[in-house]
Order: sequence, then C-alpha cells, then structure tokens
Amino acid sequence: MYDFTFHRPTTVRQAAGLLARNPEAKLLAGGHSLLPVMKQRLAQPSALIDLSLIDGLDTIEQKGRAVVIGAMARHADVAKSPVVIAAMPGLASVPGSVGDPQVRNRGTIGGSIANNDPNADYPAAVLGLGATIITNKRRIAADDFFQGMYTTALEDGEIIVKVSFPVAKKAAYEKFKHPASGFALVGVFVSKRGSDIRVAVTGAGSNGVFRVKSFEEALKKRFAAKSLEGMSIPATGMNADIHASAEYRAHLVGVLARRAVAKATA
Repeated sequence: MYDFTFHRPTTVRQAAGLLARNPEAKLLAGGHSLLPVMKQRLAQPSALIDLSLIDGLDTIEQKGRAVVIGAMARHADVAKSPVVIAAMPGLASVPGSVGDPQVRNRGTIGGSIANNDPNADYPAAVLGLGATIITNKRRIAADDFFQGMYTTALEDGEIIVKVSFPVAKKAAYEKFKHPASGFALVGVFVSKRGSDIRVAVTGAGSNGVFRVKSFEEALKKRFAAKSLEGMSIPATGMNADIHASAEYRAHLVGVLARRAVAKATA
C-alpha cells in the first residue's frame, strides 16, 4: 500500500467536509472492493474516510410501505433482520447469498451499490424493486442510479445514507454462484408491486445490472413461471470469461428468471 491519511468522522456532515477538502480521498465502508486494489497498489487515495463510527447509518426499519436500510447495514444483519424477513423475505435472501460468513459480516449495502460491481448481488435487488437511493444531497431512483460497470450517478462529495425499498407483494432472487467467490455468474431478481413488474439481472451484462423488458411485459399478462417458457435474451452484450460464455449466461437469465418467479409465487 501507499501512504494515506485515515479519518473516522462521527457525522455524515463531517465525512462530506473531509471529502470536499480531500478530492482524492475514498470512503471506506466494508472495504472489500477498495482494500484489495490498494494492497496491489492499483489505487492510491490520499485519505480514507471510515464511515463506521457514524450513528444511524446501519439502521433497518419499515416506514409505511417501504423498508429503509442504512448504508452501513451489514449483509448479515439485513439477511436476519425480522423487519426485512417479515416485509420481504425475497429481499432478505439477497444479502444472505453474498460470499461467505466473513464477507457477510463485514460488507455493507452502501458499499456494494456505490461500487456497482457487475457481479454484485444488491444492484439486482435495488433495480428489481425500484428502490430509491438517498444521499446526503438528494434522492436517486434506481433506474437513474446505475450507469454502467463500476459507474453510478453519485457526484463528487455525495455519500449514500440509506436505501428505501418499496414493499412488493411478490419478490424473489435466484443466482448461479461462482463456486469459489460466491459472486453471481448470473443473478435475477423479480418483483410484483401492483402493476409494476420488474426483472433485474446482475452478473450477466458487460455493462452491469440491467432490466429485461421483454420478460416484464410477459409477466404483466400473468405473473407465473409459465409466462416465460420459451423466452430468452440475446447473447449480445453478455459477459464472457473462463467461467461462462456469453451464450451460457444468456441461457441462465431465462432459467433463473423462471425459478425466481416460481419462488415468488410459491
């Protein structure tokens, strides 16, 4: 690692001030994405701003018809939260499937979506439920937040504070795990909230998380796994690597979407 200054603010305002004074600083949440690249000297932030001492950033609560999760809420805490399980067990299953116990007990929802890793699980849930990302400056709709691989709508000095998930009547997540890392080779989140049907895919697209509008239109006619029988998406734009070809990932999207709908309607 290169030398850096370490800060531990106790309020979001202090953290934002530190960011403003240190343009090359990076926020530290769980550290699973940032610390490895720093160890390899692929990143050289002038300062790290640790968010772990800021009160209220790890809360999990239901507000009306929404489940609101603080940016520093750990994956393990969300997965076992009585609030999330009661309101939307499909959402609770997403952090419960992340990596291994060590990752789940350190990683955070804010860090996951701010990094927008193309293989991360949470982006599928955020986009698949039409969540709202709340920062220290504004509210951002999920459809506007994810802008490509490792790219989001976050501006300089902007800090994710919490994420508000509307409660869906039916929701489920299915993923095909990488056997070593636990990352999603493909993950599909489906939801039904009134007439709003969403199908979001992670792990498959070379440009990051995306929605499958053709599947959504089919499910609007009838929200059942049979509605997706025989449907697929093209391999164009899919990830391809030593683990899975673009064609295989495209095939998995259809398989996992049907499984997710079946789970949501069980």
